[in-house]
Amino acid sequence: MKQFQFDYHSITSLKRDLDKINLWCRSKVISHVVFQIYSDSLDRGQIDLVCDVVSQSFPDAICMGCSTNGNIIEGRLSSASISIVCTIFEYPTTKIKLLQYTLNSETALDVVEEVKKEVKANPWVKAVEIQLTIRGMSMTPFCEAFTDVDPSIAIFGGGAFNPDLMRNDACVFSNVKGYSEQGVIFLLIGGEDFNIYTTHVAGWKPLGREFLVTRAKGALLYELDGKPAYDAYFRYLNIMKDEDFFYNTLEFPFFYKHNGINILRAPISCNDDGSLVMTSDIDENVKARLAYGDPWTILASVRQVGRKIGEFNPEIIKVFSCAARRTFWGKDEISNETLPLQSLASTSGFYTSSEFLRTGGFVNQHNVTLVIASMREGRGGDSFELEMAQESFSGKVSMINRLATFIDAATQELAEANEKLALMAITDPLSSLFNRGEIQRRINKSVAEKIPGCLAMIDIDNFKQINDNYGHKEGDNVIKGVSYVIRKVLDETGLSGISVSDVRASEVFETSETLSSCGVDANLTQDLLNVKTPVGRWGGEEFMVLLQGVPIESAIDFANKVCRAFNELSFEKAGNRSMSVGVTEIRAGESSDEACVRVDQALYRAKDEGKNRVVVL
Repeated sequence: MKQFQFDYHSITSLKRDLDKINLWCRSKVISHVVFQIYSDSLDRGQIDLVCDVVSQSFPDAICMGCSTNGNIIEGRLSSASISIVCTIFEYPTTKIKLLQYTLNSETALDVVEEVKKEVKANPWVKAVEIQLTIRGMSMTPFCEAFTDVDPSIAIFGGGAFNPDLMRNDACVFSNVKGYSEQGVIFLLIGGEDFNIYTTHVAGWKPLGREFLVTRAKGALLYELDGKPAYDAYFRYLNIMKDEDFFYNTLEFPFFYKHNGINILRAPISCNDDGSLVMTSDIDENVKARLAYGDPWTILASVRQVGRKIGEFNPEIIKVFSCAARRTFWGKDEISNETLPLQSLASTSGFYTSSEFLRTGGFVNQHNVTLVIASMREGRGGDSFELEMAQESFSGKVSMINRLATFIDAATQELAEANEKLALMAITDPLSSLFNRGEIQRRINKSVAEKIPGCLAMIDIDNFKQINDNYGHKEGDNVIKGVSYVIRKVLDETGLSGISVSDVRASEVFETSETLSSCGVDANLTQDLLNVKTPVGRWGGEEFMVLLQGVPIESAIDFANKVCRAFNELSFEKAGNRSMSVGVTEIRAGESSDEACVRVDQALYRAKDEGKNRVVVL
């Protein structure tokens, strides 16, 4: 496989370049020649002229192409309006076939069915390259229709675009069916000696909080968190609903999971009602976040992907990069992410309106993504080493990198703060157990789900005397002591699902026998969220334990062990104390209130019968 890449400047220079290729071909054995023409102009006369000259010099070659937002030649953004890539396949086993169809919302599914018939009729097919016009269309049905194609076949490509991001018109063309502003071209490639490896690079990172898609239909995203979807862009990025909306949102797509992978999706436009028009359908009840480009992450991803491509040992590399990436990097920096691939093999492609890649059996439409297809004929040799200079940014990208670092840190701090606030909202700060609201919620949920089990309600005997005689600080220590004992017994009986072994003795005992402070490790408070036996401070000196899936005999045994363990603790001022415990089994069909009232009655019977005991009701 051999490739020639050059820019078009004039008919004279084009013919000279074509003569060089012809001369090379005469000295070699070749099977197919494919010319791909990328044009950041929709000047049909100029495009037709270039295609005609190519076809005159190579009448048997395939000639195809599309309009672009910029052309990539030898890994760099080209300064020319038209760029030409000639790929020569040398193995006689390699086969090529080009298909072209009219593409719109009405024909999309029929087109895919035709392509599937061609693929089935030609079992040699290993790859399907796509170039198509898509603006104004939802591409979800088109992508989903490829799902039942042989999963070993690679499907990839890009959407034709306009040099002006704000314009919708674009085109594809070939020497099969000519120029079309509503069309799609498929290049089928395969054969026993043809090999392909496809992958993609994003590098955009989620920004800020999650949104829930609460209303969507097809490619219309109506609401996020019950509010117009546009509000997310206005509130968090101050992007106005005007004629520049598409351009301003292009660098801030939505980030969400689709078909098992992270997808970036940018809106095309905003309607008067605040709904967003997307390039592809988006499901309801999925979580999405706004995303931003991080230069370090992008280049780290390129380096990682480049190593795998080097191991594949390609002869040519095709890239389909979103126009948003060009806008993000700027003219001077954009080649940073594609030029390293040139060190592995001849790299060419274009800046797209959307990118397509099959991953895990699904054809996904991407936005703000770099799709890469590496190809070779025959067996690969030694791995190639990616050559990539040390990252250095200037101007706009340097500023973006600093802002990205700031956003990362701020987002992480906000996430940690929100996590702490969420935990604080359900935790009693003194005992580090669940608070009344949370333990009640868990009891309600357990009863509603008909989970069998028992309740144990604990009360510290004569607690008022402790506060009156020794002060509230000692009373607090006694409450902490109950928390510690409950956890310890749960851990020893295998009911807790967490361990208290990390609570150091020095944090619990002032001497070997006197308990002065029962501080509980912060990690144990976090572990409350997943504990299988929820424990909560019911109020004052009362505690509630929900023993899910535990028979009444085991619940009674647990309660007695807690009583004995608490009796054995000696507090610095209050000395040894006691507790009373009520135990009841949750009955099938009863409400959580009925179970709670009964365990409360059991507790007060224990008080009435002399305290320091367990009563079952």
